[in-house]
Amino acid sequence: MRHGLMLAACIGLAMPASAALAATPVKVTIDGASRAAPVTKYEYGMFIEPIGGLVARTLWAEMLDDRKFYYPVVAPAFDKPAPLNAEGRPGVSYRKWRPVGGDDAVTMDAKAPYVGEQSPRIAVDASVRKGLSQAGVALAKGKRYDGYVVLAGDPGARVEAALVWGPGPDDRQAVALPAPGADWRKAEISFTAPVDAADARLEITGLGSGSFRVGVVSLMPSDNIRGWRADTTAIARSLNSGMWRLPGGNFLSDWDWHSAIGPRDKRPPMFDYAWSAMQPDDIGMDEWMDLTKILGVDPYVTVNAGLGDANSAAEEVEYLNGPATSVWGSRRAANGHPEPYGVKFWNIGNEPYGWWQIGKTSLDYFMIKHNAFAKAMRAVDPSITLIGSGAMPDQGHPKGTKENASLESVAPKFGGEWDWTGGLLAKSWGNFDGISEHWYDQPETRPNAPADAELMEYARSPSNQVKMKAEQWKIYQQRFPAMKDKAIFLSIDEYAYFGQVNLKSALAYAMVLQEMLRHTDFLTMSAFTTGASTMDITPTDAVLNSTGQVFKLYGEHFGAGVTPVAVQGDSPQPEPQYPVGFNHPKVRAGSPTYPLDVIAGLSPDGKSLRIGVVNPTLTPQTVKLDLKALTPKSAGRKWVLSGASLKAENKVGAPAGVTITQGLAPRPGAGLVVSPISATVFEFPLAAAK
Repeated sequence: MRHGLMLAACIGLAMPASAALAATPVKVTIDGASRAAPVTKYEYGMFIEPIGGLVARTLWAEMLDDRKFYYPVVAPAFDKPAPLNAEGRPGVSYRKWRPVGGDDAVTMDAKAPYVGEQSPRIAVDASVRKGLSQAGVALAKGKRYDGYVVLAGDPGARVEAALVWGPGPDDRQAVALPAPGADWRKAEISFTAPVDAADARLEITGLGSGSFRVGVVSLMPSDNIRGWRADTTAIARSLNSGMWRLPGGNFLSDWDWHSAIGPRDKRPPMFDYAWSAMQPDDIGMDEWMDLTKILGVDPYVTVNAGLGDANSAAEEVEYLNGPATSVWGSRRAANGHPEPYGVKFWNIGNEPYGWWQIGKTSLDYFMIKHNAFAKAMRAVDPSITLIGSGAMPDQGHPKGTKENASLESVAPKFGGEWDWTGGLLAKSWGNFDGISEHWYDQPETRPNAPADAELMEYARSPSNQVKMKAEQWKIYQQRFPAMKDKAIFLSIDEYAYFGQVNLKSALAYAMVLQEMLRHTDFLTMSAFTTGASTMDITPTDAVLNSTGQVFKLYGEHFGAGVTPVAVQGDSPQPEPQYPVGFNHPKVRAGSPTYPLDVIAGLSPDGKSLRIGVVNPTLTPQTVKLDLKALTPKSAGRKWVLSGASLKAENKVGAPAGVTITQGLAPRPGAGLVVSPISATVFEFPLAAAK
C-alpha cells in the first residue's frame, strides 16, 4: 500500500480519495531486459456481423431497406411484428415500402417474382398516380445518388421514379423510366440532392393503362466503393486493425453462404432467426472479401457449425482459397474473382456452447462435429489456421445465472460440460491451431460511491475479463504442456463493454488493451465488437468516436512489432469492489502501480521506449520512473487522449469532445505528470547499448 493512502486511512483524514491518491508519486519500474513476444498486427482486430440493419446502416452503402420486397407493400395498420428471437429480443424494425394512390394500390404477385417469393404489382389508371414509396431516406446537399429499378409490365404503363424531400411541388426530382415490357428490364436512375434531408422518400409510380411490376430497387451514394460506404470504410481503415472477423456471429448459425454468391439482385432475401430480422443477402463472401481489401486487413472467416455441416464448410474454403480449376474456385471465377482470396484464419462455429445459439448442442457432440469440420476443411487447404470455438469455465453457466467468478469458484468446472476450451484440448487435439474466447461486460451502478472509487471500478471492470482469461489459460498450459510446444494461441475475437460511448468508457477500453498487451506470449489475436462501434455514424456522415480514438492511439503506438517489457511497482491493484451483477470476474487486472495502469514496450526498431499510462482518477498523477537496462538519451514526446469531462463524446456535427493531443515530454528524472481522466503514451529515444 502506498504510504500516502495508509497515512490517510490511519488518521482518518477527511480528504477526497483522489487527493490521497495524488499525494505520493507512483513508483514504476521498467525492465528493458525482461521482454515478452512482440505485438502481432492482429491485436486490434474488429468483429462484425449483420445484426439486423447494423452493417447495412453503417458500412454498406445501400440506402433502401427491403429492396427485394420480402415484406408485402401494405399500409402501416397491416404490418405484422417479427417474432422474438431465442433470447427474447424483439425483431428488428425496418423501413417499409408503402402503397401510393390508396391502400389497395399494390398487390403482391407470387406467381412469377423476380427474386424471392413475391414482387409488387401495381395496376395504373390515367388520372391517379399509383405505386409505392419508402420514406426515411437521408440526403446530403450536393451529393449524387445512383441506382436502378428492375421493371416488367404492360407498355401502356408510364412509370417514373422520384426523389422527394419536401411537401411542395418543387421539392422533388423525377426520372421517367423506359416503358416496361413482358421481360424484366433494369432502368438506371440518378439524383443530385439540392438540400440536406433526414426524411426524404423514393417513389416509384405510374399512370396510364395496364400494370407494372417492380423486381428490385437500389439507391446508393455515387462514391460507394463496390457497394461499401466511402466515409465509414475510410475511418475504419485508419484504425490499423490487422484483421476483421466476419461474417458472424449468431447470425451465422442459420445462414447458408451458398445463397449469397452470384448476382446480388437474384439472391433471395432470407430471415435470420438469431436476430429475428430479414436480410437481403446482398453481402456474401465476395462482398466481405472486398471489404477486407478496402480496409487493408486480413479476413478471419467463421463457418456455420450451427445448422451447417462439414461439407459446406469445406466448399466455402474451396470457394475462397481454391484454384479457378477447382469446382468451387471456378464458381468464384465465374462471379468475377479468378484469383483465390487466400484466407488464412478460419473459425469453426460461433459460441456453440450458448443456450441462445441456433444449433446449440452438447460439448461431446460438438467436439465430434469440430473434428469433422477440421478434417474436411484442411483436406481442401492444409495451410489454413484453424481456431476452435472455446469457452473457459467462467463463461459457462445456466441461463439467468449471476456470479462474480473467481479462480477458486471455477476450479471444479475444469474438465466438465462448461469447459469448452478444455474440451477442445482434450478431445480435438491436432484439429486446431488456436482457441477463441468471447466476453461481454456492462457497468453496474454505484450511486453512493465516491466519484473516484466509482470511476476506478467502472474503468477496470472489463480489463478483469481479460485477466481472468489469461489466468485460466495458464492453468490449461499446466494441464496440457504440449500447448506451449505447439504454440497454441488465444484469440479473444468478440468483446465489448456495454453502455455510454464517451471518455469514461474510453478509459476502460484503454485498460482492456493494456491488459491484452501483457499477455502477448499467447494472446495474439483479438476482435472488438463491432468494427462499426468505433464510429458515430449517421446515414450521411461519420466520425471516429471515443472508442475509436483508443484503438487509434494504441494501434499507432503499441502496434505490430512493439515488444512489451516488464513493468513493476509497489502499489498492487486492490480487490475489485462491485455487486453481483453482470458476471464480473474477481481478479486484479492492471499493473502494480495503483491507481495508474502502466505498460511499456520497445519500438519495432528498438530505438525508443514507449510507455502507456491510464489515469482513471480525477486528479493529475506523477510517475516516478526507475529504468533498468534502458537509458533515455533526450526528452521525448507524448500523446494524450482526454476530454473536458467523463461525459465528453465525439458526435457527427459537433466538435470532438475526446481528442488525442501531441506534446513534448521531459526527459525522465523528476517524474512524469499524467493528466486526470486520460490515457497517455510517452515515447523516449534510447541511447545505444554499450
